[in-house]
Amino acid sequence: MPCEPSIAGPLVDGFGRVHNSLRISVTDRCNIRCFYCMPAENVRFKPRREILTFEEIERFTRVVTRLGVNKLRLTGGEPLVRHNLDRLVARLAEVPGIEDIALTTNGILLAEQAGALKDAGLGRLNVSLDALDAETFRQISRRDGFERILAGLFEAQRVGFARIKLNAVAIRGITEAQIVPLARFARRHGFELRFIEFMPLDADGKWDNSQVLSGDEIRRVLEDEVGPIEPLPVGDPSQPATDYRFVDGEGTIGFINPVTQPFCGDCNRLRLTAEGQMRNCLFSTVEWDARAVMRGGGSDDELAELVVSCVGAKKAGHGINSDEFIKPQRAMFQIGG
Repeated sequence: MPCEPSIAGPLVDGFGRVHNSLRISVTDRCNIRCFYCMPAENVRFKPRREILTFEEIERFTRVVTRLGVNKLRLTGGEPLVRHNLDRLVARLAEVPGIEDIALTTNGILLAEQAGALKDAGLGRLNVSLDALDAETFRQISRRDGFERILAGLFEAQRVGFARIKLNAVAIRGITEAQIVPLARFARRHGFELRFIEFMPLDADGKWDNSQVLSGDEIRRVLEDEVGPIEPLPVGDPSQPATDYRFVDGEGTIGFINPVTQPFCGDCNRLRLTAEGQMRNCLFSTVEWDARAVMRGGGSDDELAELVVSCVGAKKAGHGINSDEFIKPQRAMFQIGG
């Protein structure tokens, strides 16, 4: 058994930010092909032997929890295509120090797995839903599946998931007509809707700033066509969303504005890719090879040292709107959403 590392937390970078949240990509595979994340065809996925095992993910998690990490989010690719994901959730839920396990999913396989995930200890769900009609959904995802997502959402509610969040990527020229229907749908069914600005992580490399439909623009549409909203108190300064509630008391809306209003100053997140590369930022151009340490016979102390080094090298921000910004060579599905 690996011994407990002597290196202690908290994980503080050079700008004083304390890191307690880890996003774990469990696969780079997906069952749809959203253009802001993946190529349409001929995708090259990592061979299975290169993907971290559940045992390796659990080991890494046990090391970082001793350094102060207490929140996990499982991502992909599409995490629900990873066989027996509920077993990984159950293992992670048993790790001392873990207080919260969340999952980001496209929802297509959620109806079949929601019950098992809830029983395993999954606490929170974020479901991607960029459009509320099948035609626009297919334009974005380049696949069918819209009705299955709705079925998964309602099944997740039925088995007891509370405060399910809907993530809607906002893309100028495509999703303007979806703003109001999504808000009304979320209000009617008790979901928490969050609009996310389109980021430069598309596999085709065609992102342009002109395609960014800003959170401020969306907020004005909602107030004009749905009803007035007011800001909610900030419960966690590191949360990426700026949250509002409708004044009539029916529902909340969040805005994640990484392009027009970067929130890097309070970032508390680290990332582990499906093949075991650590990243200290979604837009990092450097990675730290945790898999090499684990498969090369490295100790938990060596793994902890790698994590500390990764955090210590974190930059002040991603710099999307600066001249120094360098687009990562890897797309969203290869990094982990």
